[in-house]
Amino acid sequence: MKKILSLVMVFALFSCFMFFAGTSVNAQEKYTIGYDIYFLGNTWSVQMYQEFKAEVDNHQDLIDDVVYVESEGKVDKQIANIEDLIVKDVDAIITTPNSPTALVPVLKRAQDKGIKVILLAATIKTDNYDALVTVDDVDYGQAGAEWLVDKLDGKGKIVALNGIAGISVSQDRWQGAKEVFDKYPDIEVIASANADWDYAKAKIAMNDILAAHPDIDGVWSQGGAMTLGAIEAFQAANRPLVPMTGEDNNGFLKKWKELKDAGIEFSSIAVAKPTWLGSEALKIALDLLQGKEVQKDQYLPVPRITAENLDDYVQEDLPDSFWASTRMTDEEIKAIFSK
Repeated sequence: MKKILSLVMVFALFSCFMFFAGTSVNAQEKYTIGYDIYFLGNTWSVQMYQEFKAEVDNHQDLIDDVVYVESEGKVDKQIANIEDLIVKDVDAIITTPNSPTALVPVLKRAQDKGIKVILLAATIKTDNYDALVTVDDVDYGQAGAEWLVDKLDGKGKIVALNGIAGISVSQDRWQGAKEVFDKYPDIEVIASANADWDYAKAKIAMNDILAAHPDIDGVWSQGGAMTLGAIEAFQAANRPLVPMTGEDNNGFLKKWKELKDAGIEFSSIAVAKPTWLGSEALKIALDLLQGKEVQKDQYLPVPRITAENLDDYVQEDLPDSFWASTRMTDEEIKAIFSK
C-alpha cells in the first residue's frame, strides 16, 4: 500500500512539474516599451503619437506595459526622460531625437544595458541604435524644391518656411531644398523662418516677410500647416497667391481644394512624411525583441499629392488637424478627431 501511495505522489509531483514547465515554455514573452513623445506642439507629432497608441492595441499579446514620457521638444528634458526609461529597465526605447548629437551618449548607455533603441522619424550622428524608420528628409526637401523650380521656370524670389531649429528633420529637408536651389543662379531665397511646422507661427512669420518684401514669386514650405498659414497671410495682405509647396495636412488640403473649386489660381504639391511611422516603429521594436531580422535603416519613399489626386486624400468631414497618410481605422480616427 505504501508503495502505491509513493507512486501516486511521484506521479502527481511529476504531473505538476510538467504542467508548470509546459506553461513556462509555451507562455508568450511580453515586453515593456518606452515611448518618448518628443513634441506635442503641432498636429503632425500628435497624430504620430496617436498612430503609435493605436498600434499598441493590436499587440496586447506581446506588450506588458508602455511607459510614456514627454519631452516637449526640449533636448535636456529628452535626455532626462531617456535616462528615466533606462532606470525603469524597459526592453525597448522609441524616440524622435530633438538633437542629432546631444542624445548620442544616453542612447549608447541604453544600448549597453541591452535595451533596443529605435529612432522614429529623425536621425542621430552615430551608429549606436538598433533601427531607424523614417522618410528621407533630404529627398522630401528636394521633391518640393524641384517642383517649385520647375513651376517658376528656374527663376524668381522665394521664401523658405522651416520646422524646428536644430532638429535633424528640419535641417535635412532644408539641405535637400538648398541643393536644388543652388543649381539655379536665378533662384533667390530672400527670406526664411523657423515656424516649428505650426500654422499660427507660420502665419505671423509670413505676415512679417510680406511686409518687408513686395516681390515674392514662390514659397517653399516643409510643412502643410505652415503652408496654410502662408496662404492666409497672402490673402490677408491682398497679395496674389504664388506657387507653394505643402504637405498632407488636412487643413492645407481643404484650402487647396477650396481654391481649386473656386477657380482661384493656385499651384501646389503636397509631399508627405506619414504619421503612420509611429505604428511602424512599434512593429519594428517588437520584431527586434523577438529576435527577428530587421533592416537597420529603413528610409521609405516620399509620397506626393498633386492637383490630379488631391480629391483622393482631402477629408472634408475631418478637422484641419488630421493628416491624410494614416493607418488608423475610420473608427479610431473618428474617436480621436470627434473630441
